[in-house]
Amino acid sequence: MTPGRSGQPTGVAAWKPGEARLTVMDSLTETCEPAETAAPAEPSAEVAAVLVGAAEQAREAIIEFSGETVGDYLGMSVTDEASATHRFLAVMPGYQGWQWAVVVAACPGADHATISEVVLVPGPTALLAPPWVPWDQRVKPGDLGPGDLLAPLPDDPRLVPGFVATGDPLIDDTAVEVGFGRRRVLSSFGRDEAAQRWYDGEFGPEAAMARSTKRMCRDCGFMVPLAGALGVRFGVCCNEQSADGRVVDFFYGCGAHSDTPAPPGSGSPMHEPYDDGVVEVVQNPAGEPEPAEPAAVQPESSEPPASADG
Repeated sequence: MTPGRSGQPTGVAAWKPGEARLTVMDSLTETCEPAETAAPAEPSAEVAAVLVGAAEQAREAIIEFSGETVGDYLGMSVTDEASATHRFLAVMPGYQGWQWAVVVAACPGADHATISEVVLVPGPTALLAPPWVPWDQRVKPGDLGPGDLLAPLPDDPRLVPGFVATGDPLIDDTAVEVGFGRRRVLSSFGRDEAAQRWYDGEFGPEAAMARSTKRMCRDCGFMVPLAGALGVRFGVCCNEQSADGRVVDFFYGCGAHSDTPAPPGSGSPMHEPYDDGVVEVVQNPAGEPEPAEPAAVQPESSEPPASADG
């Protein structure tokens, strides 16, 4: 049985068959299974008093280390039976939400604590930089520009060693002539990865364009199959009105298929444009006299005509 703080027993010691040890239960309602993670050992009352009283000593250590950058006291947490950590709010530009952590230590019988460590740590509301991502994971398709260099990884699984020179000119020259002169060639992993990427891509059989037509690239005259194993499923489109220069799946399709029929009919007939806002000029037929213009009417004079006698 284990005594509690009041000196009275608060639990029992249970024995497990097959185990030569006793497991102490803190109460009658808890199981006798051991805890998965052991809690830090509590310091003695004498050491705890020294560690708790070192708060102001910890503040002075921060001021000595970093000047007047210490704010409100946040509390203390026990590290083990001889040390504890005092935390203060950090008052520094660019470090909002960060905390000063000062580790103090004291041995049994000591009348004061010693400063073990002063560190700046992020608090729950601290603004942190995003996790570091290696460069080979940051580069995405389309990032490569003119003049950029992007070497493959030393152990790139997409590549395997190609033809190795033997030193015999006859064999080496023949190998280069038939296409075996590359130091590294595409591995089966790299080939399968490319095929899956093309299948799932913009020009695969599940693309919206492919689902909107019944004609497929495998029957199109504008498609040139690839060489090698990839040619069983993929080719290059040579139609400038469609996926020109792109690798397409045989089961991809579009409306610009070489077998696409022309629309029925010849379209609307062509008519001369007519503008009803323009006055039409009509010429008289030959032989018909033009109508005479009416004589001008002389205005009547109010004076009597002059006589001949004068």
